Amino acid sequence: MALSEAQMTTADDYKALFEDNPRGVQVLEDLVRRFSKPAVTAGGIDAVLKTYTHCGENNVVQFIVRQINLANNVGEEDA
Repeated sequence: MALSEAQMTTADDYKALFEDNPRGVQVLEDLVRRFSKPAVTAGGIDAVLKTYTHCGENNVVQFIVRQINLANNVGEEDA
């Protein structure tokens, strides 16, 4: 089921939840701590698979951070 334009989540929604709300700030910090892991270099194919998993988890956290940056008008040239 497609969302209507009024139901779409905006960058400002991410900012309000994860930056302006103290509990949201704690949740984002927890997400970063849990899902921002380095590449695994030992273990052959298992290391590769674990690294891919870490990358996928980290992509979600980075998406949230990009939305907050967008709401704060922070562009790539500012980063």
